[in-house]
Amino acid sequence: MKIHLDPISTTSRPLLLFLAEHDAAHEIVTVDIVQGDTKRPEYTALNPNQCVPTLEDGDFILTEGSAILKYLGEKTGSRTYPGGLRARARVNEAMDWFNTGLYRDLGYGVVYPQILPHYRFTNPVTQTDVRRRSEDWAAGRLAILDRHWLGGGGFLCGPELTIADYLGSCYIAITEFVGFDISPYPNITRWMSTMKARPSWAQTHGPWNALVAAVHTQPRQTA
Repeated sequence: MKIHLDPISTTSRPLLLFLAEHDAAHEIVTVDIVQGDTKRPEYTALNPNQCVPTLEDGDFILTEGSAILKYLGEKTGSRTYPGGLRARARVNEAMDWFNTGLYRDLGYGVVYPQILPHYRFTNPVTQTDVRRRSEDWAAGRLAILDRHWLGGGGFLCGPELTIADYLGSCYIAITEFVGFDISPYPNITRWMSTMKARPSWAQTHGPWNALVAAVHTQPRQTA
């Protein structure tokens, strides 16, 4: 089983966390997104979206990070992807919530326009308006995460770690790029501290930490 990914990628790092904590025979194939590896014909043949990650298990190809996490959870019989109908549905719900709601507003609306020029609007007035709106929406999403998903004092879906926590914690970590303050959300802060205290986090986040440090040395787009 080959997993094509870039360790600096937000959608790749949840897979690295899972693999670091599970005994699953695999080969990591590094795809350097900065160097344009996702645009190469041989990679595009695997993943026409030209994104990471991609799973290659024999003749079976899977191209979405959330789906790959679920596939790995099922394939390994991991407790992080529970088998009960309702417990599994809850995990799926949390992962969909991060993908369709929070990351749209926090990632694409707030963070990316500050560090990636092609996500900015040419008109600075438009960019300012969109970013402020996105910050308001992201704050609402984070309040839901803090009170609803993490208000019970454990992980996203209860007292046990699930693959939703691998995915969600990596998504929240992008706030580190721009110094977005999550301290008003005590349950998120607690949860992120718990995730970062796991040995797998330090094991897999070296390249990410280096990237965050590098981004902090560069000027950012301000509203």
